[in-house]
Amino acid sequence: MNTTKDTTSEKKGFVTRILDSVERIGNKLPDPAILFFGLMLLIWVLSALFSSVQFSEIDPSTGEAIQIHNLLTSAALAKFLSGMVTTFTSFAPLGIVLVAMLGVGVAEHSGFINAGLKSMLKVTPKKLLTPMLVLVAIVSHTATDAGYVLVIPLGGIIFYAAGRHPIAGIAAAFAGVSGGFSANFVPSGIDPLLQGFTQSAARIIDPAIQLNPLNNWYFTSASTILIVLIGWYVTDRIVEPRLKKVPVVVEEGEEVNMGALDKKEKKAFYTACLAMILGLIGLFFWAFPEDSALRDAEGEITSFSAPLMQSIVPLIFIIFLIPGVVYGMMSKTFKTSKDIIESMTKSMSGMSYYIVMAFFCALFIDAFAKSNLGALLALKGASGLQALNLPAQITIVGIIVLTGFVNIFIGSASAKWALIAPIMVPMLMQLGISPDLTQASYRVGDSVSNIITPLMPYFPLVVVYCQKYVKGTGIGTLVSTMVPYSIAFFVLWTIFLLVYWALGIPLGLQASYEYIAP
Repeated sequence: MNTTKDTTSEKKGFVTRILDSVERIGNKLPDPAILFFGLMLLIWVLSALFSSVQFSEIDPSTGEAIQIHNLLTSAALAKFLSGMVTTFTSFAPLGIVLVAMLGVGVAEHSGFINAGLKSMLKVTPKKLLTPMLVLVAIVSHTATDAGYVLVIPLGGIIFYAAGRHPIAGIAAAFAGVSGGFSANFVPSGIDPLLQGFTQSAARIIDPAIQLNPLNNWYFTSASTILIVLIGWYVTDRIVEPRLKKVPVVVEEGEEVNMGALDKKEKKAFYTACLAMILGLIGLFFWAFPEDSALRDAEGEITSFSAPLMQSIVPLIFIIFLIPGVVYGMMSKTFKTSKDIIESMTKSMSGMSYYIVMAFFCALFIDAFAKSNLGALLALKGASGLQALNLPAQITIVGIIVLTGFVNIFIGSASAKWALIAPIMVPMLMQLGISPDLTQASYRVGDSVSNIITPLMPYFPLVVVYCQKYVKGTGIGTLVSTMVPYSIAFFVLWTIFLLVYWALGIPLGLQASYEYIAP
């Protein structure tokens, strides 16, 4: 009798039963569109109930006590109706998804992406497919939200082409793009954005303090290795084995043909790749000069205000459109210009369900922001943590837990930190903990719960990606698939930060662990 095997089997059975329960309960929730609509109505009611309550928490943006705004007044409802169209059309993820998918759709339906996958899978060992996908997903943060519309759907295609379950590929990519959001060895616009809030909060105690925008760069770089390893293990050992019994159904015309490329296809693929490379070279020479129009007023190219960073999605459209058209024309999958437009139409038809969900999601997020309930939740949590007056290490863990919880309701990293930083940064400075370390703990918490909250703007989009292969995919299915990643990231990343701190490894440029008052 093999006791070890029996125990392992029981443990796996228990984990599977828990995840199956999460999936079953989650899938009993209403359709995501109805869920967002119901949550919007709930926010309206809560805003009316709490609007007359006086709170002691100070809103950092106004310097006054937080006030909940009643959304059920006659004026508020009139404003809601008059602004409904604008609220929907200005919903940032909607434009990002649709514009990017126009270009990606051309590249996909022309066969260019399929040809690229065939070439990639020939040189990538099957065992390294998962870590490579997670790593690419992590690096995609550099291009803001590009990973959501590019890397995640490609994760499903890559796994399906390799004979693996496509939902596992989507999950691995989603874990890297969103769950490992704060892990990246390539600096991005989020670094100076968060540093700005941290420095402002730190100056409440020390008006002369200066923080480097890359004050967490070493830590986020090291975290890349950790997230890749965790994502690799969870995908191959937990998520994919659980998906073995889930049948994959692909619509006619969407199958991935993994036969070898013929001479015509090879010539078309290499020419299309050359067109893409030439486009990237042209972009490089456009952006390289210090006075380039693609840089911001200070000459920075990676800041959020830089035209290049604001043009990421249009660039994705162009960079995939050009090789897609070249490949399609040379391989004869596109015979006329009408075929190019039809490929875009097919791409948009697949987004129709997401557009409906995005409409209700936009209304809910707008109501939640206008009510100020999210700000109250964040400030209450931060004040409660402050009142506990815990030891430094436990307080750092507390910030991670608090941020992860608030993150379920407030998706924006900068919005959360703008609320929490003015409380937590000065408090920990008085305990001798540097703003750099406080910010690092926030960044961990800001990442780990992204992948399990249906309120995250891109969550419904990932559900749509999954439905391409498993029609019955719902909120519960995706949440139960991502829970193992979220738990593993939270536990191991928190431990990693504490060990990193204990060893005294530098957090980033000009960063420290201790704050010594001048």
